[in-house]
Amino acid sequence: MKAYWYDNLAGDQRLAHDSGKEVTVEQLKKLGVYYHQIPNIDGVNKLASDRGYRNRDEIIVSPEKMGDVYEEKVKSFFHEHLHEDEEIRYVRDGHGFFDVRSADDEWVRIRVEKDDLIILPAGIYHRFTTDDSNYIKAMRLFKDEPKWTPLNRTSDLDVNPHREEYVQQYLQRRLPA
Repeated sequence: MKAYWYDNLAGDQRLAHDSGKEVTVEQLKKLGVYYHQIPNIDGVNKLASDRGYRNRDEIIVSPEKMGDVYEEKVKSFFHEHLHEDEEIRYVRDGHGFFDVRSADDEWVRIRVEKDDLIILPAGIYHRFTTDDSNYIKAMRLFKDEPKWTPLNRTSDLDVNPHREEYVQQYLQRRLPA
């Protein structure tokens, strides 16, 4: 895992967009984002049990697996959105980027790779893309039935109870740019 401030330069979303300004694991925690490197499934099973995740599935995001809908799907994942549940991903293979909003509404880019587990809290604005290898295999963990319901960012979404709770819990602490 590597986290840094997104450079905001135009170009392919799958490129690194690395500003050269690092963001630490401690800074991510202040945003409610938790990262763990877990080298085996036993560690994932323990975390799932400890946090009450009862269901899981695996997704492969690649042109080979998704065919003609790949580009459309990657673009939809990259629309800024939030979820009303935690988003938990354990990378089994490949690479990708999660971008999360800071307290100042700037993008923090998090590069994930094999054996990385990331937990995004409910209510955080974020987006996802593969890197330029166009491949990631990830396990998705869920507390209840598997579902992925993105709520795309609008001004109305700022009053969503999950967003309000996230803001109250995490964004009162500022992450300097």
